[in-house]
Amino acid sequence: MFCKNCGEAINDNQAICLKCGVKVGDGNAYCANCGQAVAPEATVCLNCGVAVTNQAQQKDLDGKLGNYDKIVMIIVCLFLGGLGIHNFMLGETKKGVFKIIMSLLCGIGGILALIDLIKICMGNYVIDPEKLV
Repeated sequence: MFCKNCGEAINDNQAICLKCGVKVGDGNAYCANCGQAVAPEATVCLNCGVAVTNQAQQKDLDGKLGNYDKIVMIIVCLFLGGLGIHNFMLGETKKGVFKIIMSLLCGIGGILALIDLIKICMGNYVIDPEKLV
């Protein structure tokens, strides 16, 4: 594992890079997999082929969540979240199927949807960038 800010090799359990002092996972100048320099707007490392994400890509800094507007996702999660519809919209099929099953078997799909709704409203809902098309 490498620091995404300076490219220095770091251990998997480190909280910060000892060379530059940046929190592990922050930065977008280097690939965390191979340590090679990447372009700031790159989505894939050209050296090793691993998806490169930065904090701006993971969080909804521009009012979007995935390919959808944040307000649309809040409304969908509020009314259809217990069935996992918002998960299907974001490409998280396994989560969506799990919520449907949990709703039908024991009725906790609504609780899981409430948790997702709070995360979406707070801007903490993270989507795997490989699932976004």
